[in-house]
Amino acid sequence: MRELIARQLSRCRMRMHPLPTKHVQQNTPIMPTPAWQHTGYQHIWMPYTQMQTAPLPVPVVGTDGVRLILADGRRVIDGLASWWSACHGYRHPHIEAAVERQLKTMPHVMFGGINHEPALRLAQRLAALLPGDLNRVFFSESGSVSVEVAMKMAAQYWLNRGVRGRTKFVSFLHAYHGDTITAMSVCDPVNGMHAHFRGFLPEQFNTDLPVDEESTAALDRLLGEHRDEIAAVILEPIVQGAGGMRFHPPETVTTIRRLCDAHDMLLIADEIATGFARTGTMFACEQADVVPDIMCVSKALTGGTMPMAATAATDRVFEAFLSDDPAHALMHGPTFMANPLACAAAHASLDLFEREPRLEQARAIETAIAEQLAPCRELPGVVDIRAKGAIGVIQVDQLRHVGWLRERFLEEGVWIRPFGDAIYITPSLVISPEDLSTLCAAMVMVVTQWSELGE
Repeated sequence: MRELIARQLSRCRMRMHPLPTKHVQQNTPIMPTPAWQHTGYQHIWMPYTQMQTAPLPVPVVGTDGVRLILADGRRVIDGLASWWSACHGYRHPHIEAAVERQLKTMPHVMFGGINHEPALRLAQRLAALLPGDLNRVFFSESGSVSVEVAMKMAAQYWLNRGVRGRTKFVSFLHAYHGDTITAMSVCDPVNGMHAHFRGFLPEQFNTDLPVDEESTAALDRLLGEHRDEIAAVILEPIVQGAGGMRFHPPETVTTIRRLCDAHDMLLIADEIATGFARTGTMFACEQADVVPDIMCVSKALTGGTMPMAATAATDRVFEAFLSDDPAHALMHGPTFMANPLACAAAHASLDLFEREPRLEQARAIETAIAEQLAPCRELPGVVDIRAKGAIGVIQVDQLRHVGWLRERFLEEGVWIRPFGDAIYITPSLVISPEDLSTLCAAMVMVVTQWSELGE
């Protein structure tokens, strides 16, 4: 087996050849390079990518159901559902039809001083769907911006009540809340991808999740000692996503809510990744029977069709902004907030959650993933196997041979993008049992081969 994998590695290297650009040399993947990629790549700046050394991205020319259609004609199962946003699969006809109808009527209109029905009906639907009295919805165009809005709301909540100095936030180790400035400040400052911006970002409090008596007492002390500085605690409930796909029990969320109440803190729930059935309930907070003061949602809100996010606040938070003083208003307004096309997609996505058994599908996916990835548990280099809703994770001690992993997954007909210490999947909720088995089987096969490669 070791010789086989060594030959595969050798073939991978032999298949790669330099692509000239104006500034750097890139490596191509094993498939032919389309002309548009060959020329256009000299002008693009890719996310999370060292452009000097990274291989060319996989060229995709179409999508269908749970599959990506590659430039060479291959149709591969998307194990990530485009960063877990395409919850209903790609090109769902109900969402497509809704967007097409809206396109013919009103693609976009500013939301300053103007209302339109798709946005107001969507706000009403979300208020009815979200936990508790999260009745006021502010729309934006990305998850990271929705976090910025939430933090701005929390800080101004205290200012509007005449309280000065409560402008800092508490977040947790392995947290990830986005790539904009203030959102980066509440990501893990040591283990996160933004650690090298220390000194540039606002300084916040970052601590362990309260998972036992010691960590609970530490959080209690932190909140007590800095009560006059802290505006809110921000949490990814149940699953910390881009910080490593780490899970914690509902009791942890309950503890954080209790401590926030005890110290008169606001609680922000970042459900950008966990919302809309990803963890097996419509929203992860429901598993703890907790209502946050502010909640952020995005990704699956439009079924992965259009960029959109929402920041929802309770009546108590909203009422702090009501005043005869214009300065008490929330001074925020993205140009494309409440975009009618995105609203139409969101309405259609919510229709599907109402009509089709998405929660049951998520729970069935969890059972299948847990069972089918179990053979990896004893492999050398594997630290943990876990599943929660439509999330499956193989955690490793050190993620070696990343390029080889991605290529091998493509050879097996699946798209999986390992990062950090996790080889994970977040498939569409509509994935068939057969496709899910293909996805899991590819993970088991490739990770078994990877574990035998060694250093």
